[in-house]
Amino acid sequence: MSGTTPAPHLTIVRPGEGAAGDLGSIGVAFKLWGRDTGGSVSIVEHPFPVGALVPPHLHTREDEYSIVTEGEIGFRSGERETVLGAGGYITKPRGEMHTMWNAGSTPARMIEVISPAGFEHFFREIADLIADGPPAPEDFAALGAAYGLEFGHPDWLPDVIARYHLTPPPGG
Repeated sequence: MSGTTPAPHLTIVRPGEGAAGDLGSIGVAFKLWGRDTGGSVSIVEHPFPVGALVPPHLHTREDEYSIVTEGEIGFRSGERETVLGAGGYITKPRGEMHTMWNAGSTPARMIEVISPAGFEHFFREIADLIADGPPAPEDFAALGAAYGLEFGHPDWLPDVIARYHLTPPPGG
């Protein structure tokens, strides 16, 4: 049949498959890379141990969409805060300082959809750095900057840490 567009590449990731790594406060399991989606999105899963807090940051290049699949995860983006249980969805737009934490007393997990793709490589590089030993703060900051990631210490962070009995981020 002439004029028919070939079907896109089919990627199959079965439960439990995909490389995994340690990001420090949380983990990462790689499910779909940009190469699997024509660069439109990447998908990772993040396990959150009890007490885990992701350092506040903002993205300058991508938006994130999260789906909680286990436990309870708290989200703060700008001045908005919520806690979501399994089945909850949230958007985290680029350009807005945000953080996430395990808001419960059991391990939690979420799926992260990143658009456009590319930021999954930051997670891979951080996991590789951590696997070689604790990274120097300047190496972590430089890697973040290379991916358009900016870190912050918003005024509301100490309150979130205290209310949820979280482990403060390095330097926090």
